[in-house]
Amino acid sequence: MTVQDALFAESTTANLLPYDGSAVLHASAVPDGDSLFERLGSEIPWAEHQVFVFGRWVQQPRLTAWFGDSNLPYQYSGNSLPAHHWTPDLLSIRVICEQLAGSTFNSALANLYRNGSDSIAWHADNEPELGTDPVIASVNLGQERRFDLRHRDTGETVKVPLPHGSVLVMSGPTQHHWLHQVAKSSKPLAPRINLTFRMIHA
Repeated sequence: MTVQDALFAESTTANLLPYDGSAVLHASAVPDGDSLFERLGSEIPWAEHQVFVFGRWVQQPRLTAWFGDSNLPYQYSGNSLPAHHWTPDLLSIRVICEQLAGSTFNSALANLYRNGSDSIAWHADNEPELGTDPVIASVNLGQERRFDLRHRDTGETVKVPLPHGSVLVMSGPTQHHWLHQVAKSSKPLAPRINLTFRMIHA
């Protein structure tokens, strides 16, 4: 298995993936990130949920909230989350993501990683309601965390540090061929807010 470490000081439009998809990091895409982080931390109705994995219910290791047009629900791992109304800040960030991705979005999952113990396991954003070759715009505010992508067949791994104010756009067949995760860390990490914008098809 080969490992490709992607380290970026400035914004780049290079594809981080060697094949079978596209993942482009825009390192300084969200202006006024410090203020946004503080406001989103207090105005988003964060909640703790359980997920059904490997035949049992377990506590999700992060806090989440779902936003969408027309009360679009989000269903995953035994959960069905009702959509909250967009906040002005989230609508502004959505516009930035749509410009960067060249796509429109009608929903977003907000994730709060409180410390290094909070994480998300290997998965792909490939739910049927996302359609074929979904475009995902992932916004990162607060503590920088490492984002890993692993090819389903070859096992090749790409490791990307996601800095404060960055947007990672995944598109093409990425979700068919690559899994991704944010692993736990033993380091004393500060909180991180992640917003993943998507298009849900009825």
